[in-house]
Amino acid sequence: MGALAALPFAAARAAENEIRLPGEVRLGLLGLEGHYSEALNAVRDYPAIKIVALETLSDEQDQAAARIPALATATRYKDYRRLLDAEKLDAVCVCDQNWRRAESVTACLERGIPTAGEKPIASSIEQLEGLQRVADRTKTPLTTLLSMRYEPAFVAMKEIVASGAIGQPILLSGQKSYKLGERRDWMKDRKTFGGTIPYIGCHVVDLLYFISGQDMTHATGFHANVGAPQVREMENTCAFSLRLDNGGTAEVRLDYLRPSTAPTHGDDRIRVAGTKGVVEYQHGKVSLIDADGPPREIVELPKTRSLLADFLDAVFNGSTPMLTAPEVFRVARIVLRARDAADTGRVLAI
Repeated sequence: MGALAALPFAAARAAENEIRLPGEVRLGLLGLEGHYSEALNAVRDYPAIKIVALETLSDEQDQAAARIPALATATRYKDYRRLLDAEKLDAVCVCDQNWRRAESVTACLERGIPTAGEKPIASSIEQLEGLQRVADRTKTPLTTLLSMRYEPAFVAMKEIVASGAIGQPILLSGQKSYKLGERRDWMKDRKTFGGTIPYIGCHVVDLLYFISGQDMTHATGFHANVGAPQVREMENTCAFSLRLDNGGTAEVRLDYLRPSTAPTHGDDRIRVAGTKGVVEYQHGKVSLIDADGPPREIVELPKTRSLLADFLDAVFNGSTPMLTAPEVFRVARIVLRARDAADTGRVLAI
């Protein structure tokens, strides 16, 4: 498989620029669930960013925090409301449990603190719409930790599609397959977890939306827990389909069925087929087949920066982030409607 010689990575070139920070940036961290490494990586890459306050939700999180140098000097709290009232923060990263997310993000927005919330940003359409009203009213900057769209492979795929190499994207597909392993108790109850589709399906939907440039208008699907009673209401098999606004289709597969003997925790796959060619990601590699020749691997990937760095650049310098607030709300709505479609067995308008 040959290599593609050159691609117009215009968006990626912009992402290479260092961000300018106004002296020390005081960052609060609410919880240590999910992608809190986004905050730790920002501290590592930009010494001006300091995690000055931390909410821990359990003894386990206290013990984990004690082992992390970036959190050593952070003031500890057991209640995020006390933290937000006591600390003067430039930004906050919300990494709490799913059931509380919309509440805690709302509290941050109401205080005017630029907020990066873990995904899903809300667990129901009602929560999402309430959160959006607060964001619109307060004008507080908001993002969510959909960090995969910042990975070089997926930025490259977006640039390929934008260049017209595969024509109009009309069939999108994606997969996330994980090892089940041990799961926290809050993930085993639908009321506190919210479902596997919004929890991990948001990454796939965001990538398909980001790479293809196509919106989604309708959803239908199925999900279940089969053969994993130890995680109770947490679905381990999900499949849903989406209608694209250009008349095309998308399909998403999610599972916690990856064997414990597999070499990696996850198996992510993304494929975008267009009227002139196909670009896909599998086993960590991007490949393209189009009218110019046989399938070839894209080896020259763009340099990108992290989601949180990109967000802070937008907050302090007025740049347009790669993930905008309208996209945050749109992707969240798509996955919540897909979950509701799977719950009801109906085709639902998004």
